[in-house]
This record gives sequence, C-alpha cells and structure tokens, in this order.
Amino acid sequence: MTTALRTDRYELTMIEAALASGRADRRCRFEVFTRRLPAGRRFGVVAGTGRLLDALADFRFDAATVEWLAREGVVSTRTLDRLQDSPFRGSVEGYAEGELFFPNSPVLSVTGTFIEAVALETLTLSVLNHDSAIAGAAARMVAAADGAPLSEMGSRRAHEEAAIAAARAASIAGFAATSNLAAGQRWEIPTMGTAAHAFTLLHDSEEEAFRAQVDALGPETTLLVDTFDVERGVETAVRVAGPGLGAVRLDSGDLPQLVRQVRAQLDALGAVNTRITVTNDLDEYTIAALRGTPVDAFGVGTALVTGSGAPTAGFVYKLVAVEDEESGEWRPVAKASVGKVSRGAAKRGRRLIGADGVARAELVTIDETRDGVPDAPADRDELREAGASIRELTVTYATDGEPDARYRGPDAVRLARTHHAAAIAELPAEALRLGAGEPALPTVFQ
Repeated sequence: MTTALRTDRYELTMIEAALASGRADRRCRFEVFTRRLPAGRRFGVVAGTGRLLDALADFRFDAATVEWLAREGVVSTRTLDRLQDSPFRGSVEGYAEGELFFPNSPVLSVTGTFIEAVALETLTLSVLNHDSAIAGAAARMVAAADGAPLSEMGSRRAHEEAAIAAARAASIAGFAATSNLAAGQRWEIPTMGTAAHAFTLLHDSEEEAFRAQVDALGPETTLLVDTFDVERGVETAVRVAGPGLGAVRLDSGDLPQLVRQVRAQLDALGAVNTRITVTNDLDEYTIAALRGTPVDAFGVGTALVTGSGAPTAGFVYKLVAVEDEESGEWRPVAKASVGKVSRGAAKRGRRLIGADGVARAELVTIDETRDGVPDAPADRDELREAGASIRELTVTYATDGEPDARYRGPDAVRLARTHHAAAIAELPAEALRLGAGEPALPTVFQ
C-alpha cells in the first residue's frame, strides 16, 4: 500500500506552486533536528529510522492515489501528472538508529529535488517524533531499573499500529520483551504474558485458577497474586506450584512495602528463587523508587507508550541548503522567525569522546562545500586532550532512492539496540539522573 498520502496537503500545494515558479526541480537539502529537548530531559534517543525506510520504499503516487487527489481538487492535473509513479531518487543520511541526540543535532538529512524532499516532511516527522519519544522514555526507565529487565505492555493504551511501533522503539532502548504479538512477529522481539485478573475471576476460587494455569503452562509460570488478598494469594500460589514457582506478579497496592512483604513470605515458604514482577501504571520515577526493593522485573504500559510526559521528540524538518542551478554550488538558507531560528548549510554530527571513554560534547560541523555534505575535519583543538577521539554519528540510509537493507527489518532492530547500549555507556554518570537538568552534552558548532 502506498504511503504517499501520509502527508499534509500543503506539501502538494507547495509542489504545485514550485512547478509554476520553475523551482520544483532545484536540488535541496532538508534536515531533521530539535531546537530543545523535552523539559527536564538530558538526552534523546533516535528511533523509527528503519520504519521510515520501509515507508519510503512504498512512497508512490499510484493511479488510485492520483485519482482521489484529482477528484478532491487538491492540485492540478499538471501537478498530478508529474507526481504519478515518480519514485524518490534522492539520498537519506542520519544518526544511526539507537544513537543519542541533543539540541540541534542533525539527526536526519534528505537530499533531492524540492518535489522529492518536501513531500517527505510529514511522513518523516510523524515516524521519528513518535518513535524517538517512546525510545527516550524507555531509556530513562531502563536506567531507573538498574539492570532489572523491563517488558513493554502498553498496547491497550495506544493506537493499534502505534502500539507495534512503540514496542519496537522500547526494544531499541533496552526493554527485554513486549506483550504485543504483532511486534513479536514483525520485529522478532521476545514476547511475554501469562494471565490477567479475569482468568482468576473466571474460576470459582483462586486456587482453582492457579491450578489450571500451572497445569497448562507449568510451574515456571507467573501467577497474579493480588486479585483478592496478596498474602493468601502468595500462600496459595506456592502451595499449588511448589517452591519452584517461576514468579508472582503484583499489580496494585503500596508496591515498595508490598514487595518486601512478599519477598519475605516467599522465602519463608521455601520459594527462594521465585521472582517478583511488578506492574500497575509504572513510570521511570516509580521504577526508581522500587530500585532498593527486591523487585526482579517490571512491566510498563501507559507511561511508556505515551512518552512518559513527552509524547513527541519535538523534531522539525527544515530546508537548510539549495543548489545554484548555474554553478552547481550549494547555498545555505535559514529562517529567522522569532523563537524558531534555524542554521543554514549542511551539517554532520560527531561526538567528542575523552580519554576515559566518556563523551564530552556534541560537535556539529557546518559546511557549505560541494554536494552540501560536510567533509570530516582535520586535527581539531578538541582532539588535543591526550587520548581523546571523535566518533562519527552519521550513516547513509538511502542512495539514489534505494534504502540500505541493513537498516530495515528485524536485524536492524537488533543492530540499533546494540548501538544504543554502546552510546548510553559513553554518557557521563549524571546524564542518567531523573531530576531535571541541562542536556548531558553541550552542542558545539564548528
């Protein structure tokens, strides 16, 4: 199915006007960046690029799409004739998926004719803003969990397709599993889940429900013990499954106190290896509050799939350079609107890493040279610290309209997850604090 209509009307009306002015085929470079991080956040996480490449591969104004646009009178027949079956033939570069970003990081760039590049604005922003918001929230939760595994279980709190995308973004940021089977199938993310309170209430007693679950799924299953009385539920669970019970789940109550109580009860009953999983509208702050308790795993839903207070990454898509038709040289362009100033010219992101392996700064190189693409800088003052290095952040996602297969599909999710773990490990320790603060790294323009 074509993704061409996942856009705003003004993209096409701009194309129509550009065809009239003779500028529609002018080569342009657009960049995706955020002017600021969500309030209190110290870093962002790039996610969604693989999904964007999938959408880009299906971006076609096919006959049915053109017919509908003509019927609605969106643009003229001349414009539709130009758009029909005209694929994207430009290039896409950007930060590797799973990478961290900061204010003004050049997260993604699209180079092509104005017709090709401007049409991708809405699609690009809708994918990256959603997925990066989820990944940013997930990364904070992973940090708060301090090594305990987390599962994504927010499908019932999101649009059905957004739920699958959220599971993918959470996996990139370090979540161990998802409850969403479609995400498991599409992206090969491990899935989890056993029973809800309805299963217990279906049966005439809690014991009957537990016996049915253990008979079907084995004693290694997770029993939900808070449908009625937690203490009685734990006792029944161990009696039914034996001391080899896999786990119990708590979904209500004063969790810090309750977890300690349940751990003591399990140990007293001989179930010393039975794990405790907690759910119940968790976010990064409640996870952090439970860090000193004997919780073994967390399940997170609503807060995760809504970005935990930051439902968008705040990305914008701005034209930063145009090619002079006569000389072939690139000319920087920028807007000067109050509060929305942009920086012209192509940019490339690099990370300055100290001799101790800890990131020092986000370096954004501005260039106005050939093809609008910055060259790697030579010896810089920032490198004079003994043992310091610069890590390149940009990869090529598509060339001449052809997406790189390495960054699509389930393998790309695993690649992004590994990349993210390495990028997080470079941050200074204070970057992982949940308290409000400035971005973890300063952005330095070169």
